[in-house]
This record gives sequence, C-alpha cells and structure tokens, in this order.
Amino acid sequence: MTLSTQERRDGTRRPWSRIAPVSGRRFRQARVGLLFVAPMLLLFIVFRFVPTAGAFLLSLTDYSLSGEWSFIGVDNYTRLAGDDLFREALIVTLTYVVVFVPLTVLLSLGTALLLHQVVWGRGFFRGVFFLPYVTSIVLAAVIWKWIYDAEDGLLNGLLGLVSAGPVDFLGRAGAVLPSIAVTSAWKGFGYSMLILLAGLQSIPRSFTEAAMIDGAGAWQRFRHITLPLLRPVLFFVLVIETIQAFQVFDAMYVMTGGGPVRASYSLVYLLYDSGFKFFDFGYASAIGLMLFAVVLVVSLVQRRFVGRED
Repeated sequence: MTLSTQERRDGTRRPWSRIAPVSGRRFRQARVGLLFVAPMLLLFIVFRFVPTAGAFLLSLTDYSLSGEWSFIGVDNYTRLAGDDLFREALIVTLTYVVVFVPLTVLLSLGTALLLHQVVWGRGFFRGVFFLPYVTSIVLAAVIWKWIYDAEDGLLNGLLGLVSAGPVDFLGRAGAVLPSIAVTSAWKGFGYSMLILLAGLQSIPRSFTEAAMIDGAGAWQRFRHITLPLLRPVLFFVLVIETIQAFQVFDAMYVMTGGGPVRASYSLVYLLYDSGFKFFDFGYASAIGLMLFAVVLVVSLVQRRFVGRED
C-alpha cells in the first residue's frame, strides 16, 4: 500500500478523504464572501469603471451634441498640450490645492486635538463643528460672498473698526483663492475632524501616561507618540482633502464665476465650460482624464512620503 503525498510530507497517515471536506468548506466560505461583496463590486463596475472607460473612449473622438462622432485618436490630448487656458487652469488648481489642503488638515487636526481634551460637552461641540459640513456648498458660498463683500460685507465692516480696509477679497487676483479656500475649509473641515478625533481616541492612553511619567512635554508627546500613531488616519484625511481640492468648482462658480480675469478658473470649471457650454465633449473628457492622472500622481507621492510605514 503506497502512502499519499500528504502522508509522505509530514510522516502521518492522513487519508485525502479527511482533507477534502476542509478544502470544500473553504471554497464555500470564499463563495459566500464573494456573494456579499458582489453588490458593491457590481455598483463599482457600473458607476465607476464603466464611466471611466467611456470617458477615455470619448476623449479619443470628436463627439457632437447631435450624436455624430468621429475617431480622432490623441488629437484632444495634443490640443491640451498647446492650450494656454488649460495651463492657466492647472496652475490655478494647483495653487488652490496648496492653500486649501494644509489649511483644512491643520484646522481639522487642531480642532480634533482640542475636542480630545474636552470632557464635558464633547458631543455638543462635535455636532456644532460638524454642522457646516451637512449644509449646501451653494448656501455656504452665498453667505461667505456677503461676508467678503467689499462695500457691505461683515469682514470689511470689522476691518473698518480698526481703520483697515476695505479689501476686495473676491475682486483681487491675489486674494480670491485664499478667500475661497477659507470658505471651503469652513464648510468641510468637520468631516476630517471627526475622522481624526476617532483616530486620537483609538490611541492607548497608557502610551501618553508613560511619556508624562518620563517627563515628556506636550509637544514631545504629540511629535513622538500621537503623530506617528495617527499617521494612517492622517494619510487618509490628506488624500480625501486633496481629491476634494482638485475637484473644486461649486464655490468658484457661485462666488466669482471664475474671475477676476480667470484667477479662480479651475480645471473642473474648464471641463464644465468645454462640455456644457461649448458642447466639446471629447475635449472635456480629455480634461477629465488628465485631472484623474494628476490626482493619481499626487496621491502616490503622498503615499510615498506620508502613508509609508517605518
């Protein structure tokens, strides 16, 4: 009687009939898990993968509103390379990202650190800070447009009390992007704040208590304990805020209309005008794919420097 491969491997007599049910059970478990994942996977394919593939194919065509189209290859991308308006919109978008992302992340992290120290009324303050996030960006933009108004705005009214101003926040090229970034940060920092607060609450208190016993100050505890343990959560917040910054459109559309002199004319604004104002759908799709590529590269860079594990 010959021994099976499994018997020769470990020196025991283990009939294959005893191993087969284990393999079959694992296969059934994998199949059940796939059935649970299947609905979300199907939604991802239908609403993410298929539109992305369709946008890529559309970017290779000259598609008109009447439905007529012709294949033109990479002509839309060649046109992008020589389009001064595209370069201006890219510079505006990158500048906005550089202003908005650090502002929002620092505001979210600072608020989360303060709430983490609060013992009484933490839920109340958490709800107050999160409330702007659930409001409409259009409503927030209208309110802040009035606050920034050069003649009757609240901010210029306060500046007038100290004989400073008035300042045309939305009419000056150098001030318009920081002004819009402040509006967007006020509107959306509550979501990142809750994520960072959850990350802070997951850090074992014994770590900070041990550091305090060893004589570590507040800054040393934050730098050597809190920040390293918070890195995965901070990386997630950084990525989602960066993606949101690259997709900015609503606030610019409501508050400035892309002005002054295209100082707040973002890539998504250019995409909107190309697709829905001039009906150049192929070119608009090419802009969208280029925006996707830029966001992907920036996210990979963030993964390299912020999301890496030591």
